[in-house]
Amino acid sequence: MVRARGARAQGARRPRFHRPADPGTLPRNNSILPRMKQFIAISAIGDDRIGLVHDLSKVVADCGGSISESRMTALGSDFAMLLLVAGNWHSIARIETELGKLGESTGVTIQVRRTTERAAREDLIPYSVDVVCIDQSGIVSGLSGFFAARGIDIGELSTRSYAAAHTGAQMFSVYMVVNVPSRIHVGALREEFMDFCDQMNLDAILEPVKN
Repeated sequence: MVRARGARAQGARRPRFHRPADPGTLPRNNSILPRMKQFIAISAIGDDRIGLVHDLSKVVADCGGSISESRMTALGSDFAMLLLVAGNWHSIARIETELGKLGESTGVTIQVRRTTERAAREDLIPYSVDVVCIDQSGIVSGLSGFFAARGIDIGELSTRSYAAAHTGAQMFSVYMVVNVPSRIHVGALREEFMDFCDQMNLDAILEPVKN
């Protein structure tokens, strides 16, 4: 028996040809999403007690997050914490849920806000500001107003009041990091700042941040 050219032997499997899928209809690869880093800012304040830092940091660690930055200090009889926490979408969602439970069970006031990583700014030069003076009202307001009026961003600020070692006079100190735009002439800025401090009766230093 003569077979026609191209005829298939009985029982041979027909090859399958698949139409390429439309990229718009391809299933979304959810395995990529958990690896994307996300950020949340956390503020917490509660009664100053042993174990408060551990309670909050343990929630972050148990949920798979990591603390990128933090500021923690006692304020009166309370203890306050500010944290920037990084993680994937799943860990961040778990942290938000578990922190809500922690706040309810301990009485700690906790607020969470989604945020993003701060972009680097090459046109800004960080300078540190150290101020010491007799404690008086309006110091922080005056300093922040001086820099705001010149378009200078405050990146960090901390203050404390204390009694002078020998006289017992109530003193006030301020530490700031300000981001000075490169367009600003630093020499002129320093002179303006020293004149301002003389008017406010402040002892101050303005110098570049040392890496």
